Amino acid sequence: MKTHHLAPAAFLAAAALALTGCTDNTQAGGDGPIDVVSTADACSVATATAPGGTLTFNVRNDGDQVTEFYLLAEDGLRIVGEVENIGPGLTRDLVVIAPEGRYFTACKPGMVGDGIRGDFTVTAAPAGESVSADRAALQETAVGQYAAYVEDQAEQLVRGTEAFAVAFAAGDDAAARELYAAERMHWERIEPVAESFGDLDPMLDAREADLEPGQDWTGWHRAEKDLWPPASGYTALTNAERQALADKMVADTRELYERTRQLAFTPDKLANGAKELLDEVATGKITGEEEVWSHTDLWDFQANLEGADIAYEVLRPLLTGVDDELDASLEANFADLQALLDQYKSGDGFVYYDELEPAQVRELSAAVDSLSEPLSRLTAAVVK
Repeated sequence: MKTHHLAPAAFLAAAALALTGCTDNTQAGGDGPIDVVSTADACSVATATAPGGTLTFNVRNDGDQVTEFYLLAEDGLRIVGEVENIGPGLTRDLVVIAPEGRYFTACKPGMVGDGIRGDFTVTAAPAGESVSADRAALQETAVGQYAAYVEDQAEQLVRGTEAFAVAFAAGDDAAARELYAAERMHWERIEPVAESFGDLDPMLDAREADLEPGQDWTGWHRAEKDLWPPASGYTALTNAERQALADKMVADTRELYERTRQLAFTPDKLANGAKELLDEVATGKITGEEEVWSHTDLWDFQANLEGADIAYEVLRPLLTGVDDELDASLEANFADLQALLDQYKSGDGFVYYDELEPAQVRELSAAVDSLSEPLSRLTAAVVK
């Protein structure tokens, strides 16, 4: 299961993440920008700590490929800030506003792959220092962060689909099964966005039970059935059919990525999307209907939960002082559901859904319901 990936993403250079705890200072000690040197195999950051406030990273590319630099939140998924398209020999600045907390820095030579990451800690801002941000600015920041996250996940989905397609078309079923659940998580994290494209969604994610008469069945679940075929009454795809399916999955996913780069988000779309992700869990993953052949529903469950949590996290500053009770309820319920899901982790993934007892399913379902109720109130709170 891959949970920490990077990708090219259009993102606001300055991200106001909190109403307090930030001040104008650049590097630990206030001595200027934090120097970063990116090469083919290293991401050297001059300091691993800095006081909370406005941080400036001066990123120099000493490698021979175009590179990118990221500051990631503690979860390793949320992009706090990024600067991209830094050519060999060039230097660019990334300016972000970061409150106290744990982060990751990352360089991405070649603009592909997972990136070269390192720990980064932001300490408390100097006493008495703070920054104010009006609500419109906070909404704009939330939208920018989420747009970057969606583009990141869509790009990673392209890479994962390409790797899966190679193994699937070659008949390497063991490798394809290993990639299936992990790479689909990128889709599941941004499922409401992917589903907004009414033509691409059924081509990539249609389940057999949902097919209309005469509809061609393509996408992940078509491949799933061929990798985990029924014991009887099933005719396996030919090599040529597998190749055609693999090629279409890659082409459709590349199209999805290109479309996500053109999307415009608003705070209400983020909040509603978070609720939709919990609804996906309640109506598909928790029932075992999503991955009926592979039984990898808990991977999807985890990804839906992560996607909803990311939307909530980027919107949290809009709850401060507006609905602190809702914020506390959401924080607690997200943590409770994650802790419950963690009980079913196995290695890099999870146990298969058909291994769960009915009582365990009911417990998970109850926790989803507990989170769903406060999450349904998020939209009204953030658009005030």
